[in-house]
Amino acid sequence: MTQINIRFTRFSDFYSPLISTMSGGFLAEEGLEPTHSISPPGVSAIDALLDGSAHVVQSALSQGLTTLEKGETPKTVHFAQINEMDGFFLTGREADPDFTWDKLAGKKVLVDHGGQPLAMFKYACHKAGINYDDINAIDAGNGAQMDAAFRGGEGDYIHQQGPAPQQLEFDGVGHVVASVGKPIGPCGFSSLAATPAWLESDMAKAFMRAYRKTRAYINEAPAAEIAAAEASFFPDIDPQVLTNTIEFYQGLGCWAPHVEITKAAYEVTLDVFEHVGRLTKRHAYEDCCALPPAE
Repeated sequence: MTQINIRFTRFSDFYSPLISTMSGGFLAEEGLEPTHSISPPGVSAIDALLDGSAHVVQSALSQGLTTLEKGETPKTVHFAQINEMDGFFLTGREADPDFTWDKLAGKKVLVDHGGQPLAMFKYACHKAGINYDDINAIDAGNGAQMDAAFRGGEGDYIHQQGPAPQQLEFDGVGHVVASVGKPIGPCGFSSLAATPAWLESDMAKAFMRAYRKTRAYINEAPAAEIAAAEASFFPDIDPQVLTNTIEFYQGLGCWAPHVEITKAAYEVTLDVFEHVGRLTKRHAYEDCCALPPAE
């Protein structure tokens, strides 16, 4: 077995297409023994590619765009999609099957202020027809701090990635009222990144064989089966919560079977960051992305 080192920027079952390469045994079938780590707060997973401590990382197109906006040429490329839609949710204090985004006006919303989550949330507001400035957006800190604040009674709504919202609902603290991804639609949200040199290696080809099999599995297998295989990665999350979250993501379509980052999805990501004023130009697809390794 050959060891392959995988680094995550964030770790949740939203990234099941990558996690399941490990939990589903697909990497092992290709002779690869996976190890994984999570970047410390404030440290880019890309750094692990540059110092050689990781072969492949979970990242986002926004990382490449930020580098390009600095006038620099990225030393790494984004070569495959993980999620083709935003995977954050809005959770309110009360169940609201008739929720519409205009109900956020004047309300206190604990918003994830990470670079991409915030940009996407603002764009979702725009697409849903509400001015972000009409919301009382609160920066309550990182994900754990936000969760604790909402559980402590702060805010009318909270903006989180699964499975945190589903855990809140399971615990009777809140009710999921909306998916942030639905107003935006397909986009280049989270991705796999590596160095161009690694993409030419036999390991990269073996990884992609495993990843392609995983993309099929993640769409075809029952959510409960995927959740059971992943359970050891999420010891603090109730198995039913994992199942519910995976089932929703399957239905959302963010785990489309194709592995490549499409140019159409990339263009929507440009729309998002152009909307929030973080782009000075629409950078070419080839400046940020590459096609997956082929046999």
